[in-house]
Amino acid sequence: MIPAKICGITRLADALAAAELGATAVGFVFYARSPRCIEVAEAARIGEKLLPHIARVGVFVNPDLQTLISTAKNAGLTHIQLHGEEEVALCQASPLPVIKAVRSPVEFDAYKNVSMAAFLIDSKTQDQFGGTGQLSDWNFSRQVKAHAPAILAGGLSSSNIAQALATAQPDAVDLSSSVELAPGIKDHHKLRDFFAALRQIEIAERQSSKIF
Repeated sequence: MIPAKICGITRLADALAAAELGATAVGFVFYARSPRCIEVAEAARIGEKLLPHIARVGVFVNPDLQTLISTAKNAGLTHIQLHGEEEVALCQASPLPVIKAVRSPVEFDAYKNVSMAAFLIDSKTQDQFGGTGQLSDWNFSRQVKAHAPAILAGGLSSSNIAQALATAQPDAVDLSSSVELAPGIKDHHKLRDFFAALRQIEIAERQSSKIF
């Protein structure tokens, strides 16, 4: 099953449900203007309850280096996701592996020759850097894969994930608003439906590859 990150976690129950259903990563938003923003101490508390193999990704928008260093340590993060318009130097100085969000080929050009753990293909509006629920450019994902692993985000759900995977061919997926009751409050029914859809895709792919 393709790796999946559930982002915008603010509650322990949601993190545990996501992990139990098959999520390989959870995301904590440390951006004050986001309705999904979480305190560092609470992110640490939630992270401590998860099994070690679950990645704990901190999401930042245009932070300074000291904020990255202190938050990574105090929240017990494993990865840093930069979701704003960060300088290349900040990406390179990060204390943890970086996932850099990009929304277009023009934006990607500034980072494509920088070593990243992955690029996250997302959408944004004038007021929001992510978590908009709007679809990203699925074809753009295939361009990014030539440089680093691609994580597809932006409006993914159980109803469109099969088409998204077939078109974008990402290495992982990332969901937030599409599996929520309200910002930061995950809908466990939607989570179950999504991971069930991923399993059905996996089963279909195995069956189609069989010769006998």
